[in-house]
Amino acid sequence: MKQKIVMKVHMNCQKCRTKALKVVAAASGVNFVGLEGEEKDKLVVIGDEVDPVKLTNSLRKKVGHTDIISLAEVKAS
Repeated sequence: MKQKIVMKVHMNCQKCRTKALKVVAAASGVNFVGLEGEEKDKLVVIGDEVDPVKLTNSLRKKVGHTDIISLAEVKAS
């Protein structure tokens, strides 16, 4: 089951964004990672069997305050 997770991460600089992307990319099952939003503070993760709670906790430890905005199933086209 593919899912799309959108998280708001507190990132003040480019270095923080890079670190957040690396943390998420290293997680198992992740197929796509991207930034969106006006301030590039929303992290979009698409993958199979990704644990959103585990991901959020590791981002909180390594980057800063993180909230899950949405969690949705991606329909296969």
